[in-house]
Amino acid sequence: MSTTLTIRIDDDLERRLDRVADESGQTRSDVVREALRRHLGILQFEQLRRKAMPFAEAQGLLTDEDVFRDVS
Repeated sequence: MSTTLTIRIDDDLERRLDRVADESGQTRSDVVREALRRHLGILQFEQLRRKAMPFAEAQGLLTDEDVFRDVS
């Protein structure tokens, strides 16, 4: 099941969207759906990271390198 969402975008963003859709052989809707999925994933990751940071800092994990070092 799908829902229709109507948004307003400026002329420059529309041109960029059309260019990417044409170059990739996708529809504008496909490009927007994928961009929204990616952006929402990034936002979700950032929210989870903010929640986890106090626990990580308490363990001495202050940077990504600290995490990679301990996980590797």
